[in-house]
Amino acid sequence: MNLGIDGRRAAVAAASRGLGFATAAALAGEGVQVAICGRDRTRIEDAAARIGNGCVPLVADVADAEGATAFIEAANQVLGGVDILVANAGGPPAGDFAGIDDLSAYAEAFELNCLSTIAMCKAAVPAMQQRHWGRVVAITSIAVRQPIAGLILSNTARAGVTGFLKTLAREVAADGVTVNSLQPGLHDTERLQDLHGDASSLGASVPTGFIGAADDFGAVAAFVCSESAKYLTGAAIPVDGGVYAGLL
Repeated sequence: MNLGIDGRRAAVAAASRGLGFATAAALAGEGVQVAICGRDRTRIEDAAARIGNGCVPLVADVADAEGATAFIEAANQVLGGVDILVANAGGPPAGDFAGIDDLSAYAEAFELNCLSTIAMCKAAVPAMQQRHWGRVVAITSIAVRQPIAGLILSNTARAGVTGFLKTLAREVAADGVTVNSLQPGLHDTERLQDLHGDASSLGASVPTGFIGAADDFGAVAAFVCSESAKYLTGAAIPVDGGVYAGLL
């Protein structure tokens, strides 16, 4: 299927590994000019080399608003503009209400998983509006719909950014800019291994019977960025193998 985005320009945050890497690779495979970022120069340069297709590595830390803005500014410079923004960041530490006494942990999680996305949107979306074409896709978590035990920081921050994205989607829809989020469940990534160690047994808890592949997630993300998805906006889409059991 031709996604109709050949020649578009994309900034994909936190893409040295995991779902960010898979999304960047899928976009590059569709002919998109991609810039990716990570904190470690060696790792992000290696990721760009593996993606190929002219992928540009940028060293940036999107854990706070300043770093997130700097990434988009750098991507604008090397690409000549950003048509597609994939907002992504690592997850905050695990923990529950009783175990997290320092309220600054919530502030740090909010900056990592909410303010950083807001900052990237502020830096990228106005130019999309002027060009009357743009795609924003944020990688959040199924925890937005169904909070995950032991991840209270992530549950809280990602719910907040989902509210922002829904509001932004309605404000910029008439300008040809779509804004959506993807809510991954269990995918075979380093983050899953960090949280669960050997995660091979987790597939039994998924209705499909297996843990998702990062490449399959990337393919979904690329479609949401496509020309065919121009009427899809304001959506928060589970990509979880059927784990979420609610009707809405």
